[in-house]
Amino acid sequence: QLRLVESGGGLVQPGGSLRLSCAASGSTLDDYELGWFRQAPGKEREGVSCIIRSGGYTNYADSVKGRFTISRDNAKNTVYLQMDSLKPEDTAVYYCAAFSTYYYYRYTCSRTTNAYNYWGQGTQVTVSS
Repeated sequence: QLRLVESGGGLVQPGGSLRLSCAASGSTLDDYELGWFRQAPGKEREGVSCIIRSGGYTNYADSVKGRFTISRDNAKNTVYLQMDSLKPEDTAVYYCAAFSTYYYYRYTCSRTTNAYNYWGQGTQVTVSS
């Protein structure tokens, strides 16, 4: 059973940076497509970014494109989300998620919550001066 644990959240000023990490245990992340999601108070959970098993394709929500970078280190069983130029509207609980897939290489990945069946507990990111 795959278990995901996020870390790296916190309070940061607008324009600042944070790097979120999501460490996996119980299974190797190499078998999974991975995503980062976020949920602000009173809003639905939204897909921020995703990355295929090989790491060779990534996708981002328009709201974070050019500011956030997803990456994975299969050897360390960890996925990361580098967040730069943070804005107050990025404030949310951030979740990593995974689903097992046959496809190691493909030219798309999913940012929809229904595709994912393993979730971390979330880490709070607050952007405020």
